[in-house]
Order: sequence, then structure tokens, then C-alpha cells
Amino acid sequence: MPKMFSESAAKCQRITLHGPSMGTRWSATLDAEDSLDMNALQHDLATAVDQVDQQMSPWKPDSDLMRVNRAPVNAWVVVPAEMLEVLDCALDVQRLSTGAFDPCVGGLVNAWGFGAQGDVPDAQAIRMARQSQPLASHDCLELDRAAGQVRKRVPLQLDLCGIAKGYAVDRMAHVLQEHGVRHALAALDGELRAVGGQSGGLAWRVALESPEFDRRAVRGVIELEDLAVATSGDYRRCLEIGGARLAHTMDPRRWAPVNNGVASVTVLASSCMQADAWATALLVAGPDEGLVLAQRMGMDVLFLLRRAVGLIELGLGRFGRAANLKV
Repeated sequence: MPKMFSESAAKCQRITLHGPSMGTRWSATLDAEDSLDMNALQHDLATAVDQVDQQMSPWKPDSDLMRVNRAPVNAWVVVPAEMLEVLDCALDVQRLSTGAFDPCVGGLVNAWGFGAQGDVPDAQAIRMARQSQPLASHDCLELDRAAGQVRKRVPLQLDLCGIAKGYAVDRMAHVLQEHGVRHALAALDGELRAVGGQSGGLAWRVALESPEFDRRAVRGVIELEDLAVATSGDYRRCLEIGGARLAHTMDPRRWAPVNNGVASVTVLASSCMQADAWATALLVAGPDEGLVLAQRMGMDVLFLLRRAVGLIELGLGRFGRAANLKV
């Protein structure tokens, strides 16, 4: 049953703020009251996203992540509290997913041509990446939360691309709430988080993209209210090698790009950081292991699988009840 029309809705104006960051664009759509300082909000949103980029980008030589990557093994490196929070979550998802999600695959990402160091696979670099990390990530990387520092126990390279954008969306949501915004939708690339619903009482409606390589198309609509969503897939960033298409997401247990017939995984969660990381983890885990893991964790997940007959949907939680996906 639809919610009653809010009295404050008539006093609100639909505004969209946006800007460039992290190689893409962020946006915030909100139902704003007249008293809201839009210039200050625009500045604070941009600052929040840019801060995550400056801390965790593998493309910026001066980022905090790259400082850790350049540091000698066993040397403690002081990092910002935000980055420590993301690393803590990343290692937790790594443990729970039995290595399907791994923040220590930076060397592998670069070796396969998806990083800042080249755009073609390097067989020697792939072999070196495999040999340099014999331990599980939670043993390779040590966090000292009290002192705000981290150290590597083997010569690894961090890559937080599977979680940092989701965290940036959470920071945007926090900024919106600090400014008193109660009805907003924050987005960065394919990661989104709703702050409340629309001022008129309806949920925010966002498109679920069809996992097609050569065009953008909508497959369905997801309704969000105080909820985050993230999608990981095999169809956006790819390399063409000898007629084969390689997806950019690494399977750390195979030391190679993911190749398991999963076109995309969409995850709902209370935080976009969690949704982002788990969408990547389940994409790597695949349709069998991934579904078992998601069911055990009680997650709301939609798998789209590539089969000879076309795309097959497998949903759990709210997706299983078809309550959030309207095709």
C-alpha cells in the first residue's frame, strides 16, 4: 500500500547535484527544502568523494594506497581512518567469502593489463604475482586499528576498486544526512544508496542494467528506501585478446580474470560498501558456490547467468520474492 503523501513534500524541490571523480561521475538526487545551502552541500559531497579517491586510488601515485604498495615488507605505514575502515571490511569479506574477494590482487590486476602499468597481459608479471603471495590476504596484511597503521607481510599490491566506490557512496549519504537531507539518492557509477525515500512517500526507483557488452539497456527497476545496491559484472571493462573477451574482475583463487558464466550480480545491503564488496565476491564465487554463500549469509542477491538459451535469473531474499525487481 503506498504511503500517504508527506506534507513536507510540497515544500521540497527536486534537485540533482553531480561532479567528476574516480574516473566517472557522482550524483545526488534529493528533495530539498528551501533552507538547504546547495553550494555548501555540493562542495561537501565533492570533497567526500575526492577524499576517498585521493586515499584509495591505484591510479594516483601519491594516494595513501600507493604509499602502502611502495612500502617495504614489514614496515608499518600510517593510513587515514577511512582507509583503515575499508581495509577492515575488505579483509572481513575476504575471510567470509573464502578468498573470492581479495584486496591484495593489485599485482594481478596490473599483470593482466587492467591497472595503471599497461593495457595488455604480461605473462612474466602474472607468474611473479602468483609467486609473491603464498598466504591468504588476512595473513598477508596486518592492521593496527588502535595506531591507525597497516603493514604488509609479503610483497603484495593492494587494490580496493571492488569496494572503494561503494564506500564513497556511503560517505555521500553521510554528508547528505549531516546537511539535514532526509530524501535523497546518492550514486557513483553502478553503486547507489537511498537516504529515506522520496518526499512524496514512494521509494526511489533505479534501473537495473542489462549485462550487454555493446550497448546500455535497462532490464528492470529496483526500489530503494534506506538501502544500498551495487552490481558487479563481466560486461563493462574488458580486454579483447585473441578473439576472447577478458573481464576486469580478478578471480584470486585462479590468478586470472573471472570466467564462470556469471554476467552480473546485484546485491542489496544497508551500506554500499558491503553491497559493493559482496557483489564482487559473489561474481567471483560463481553461481553454485555464490548462491550457497549468499543463502547462508541471508543476503538479497540477484544473479544473471549467461546460458545458451539467454540470460537466466537466480534470486534470493527480496529478489527471490520479486519484491524489489520490476521487469
